Amino acid sequence: MLSDLLMWNKIGRIITILSERLDIPSERAFDLFYSSKTNERLHDPKTMLYLFSDWYISDEVINEMRSE
Repeated sequence: MLSDLLMWNKIGRIITILSERLDIPSERAFDLFYSSKTNERLHDPKTMLYLFSDWYISDEVINEMRSE
């Protein structure tokens, strides 16, 4: 599992990617990410999602959002 500092950095990068790709404010991207199932999976060490790239994880959030 990543240390808290590394996880916060990763989440920050994911939120920045979401903000840019969806052309939304960072605050909205933050809310979108933190309310997603992808966020839950990222914090679950059994899924090992934290090993995937920031772009891949942002794709997961966008796909999840589109399927709702």
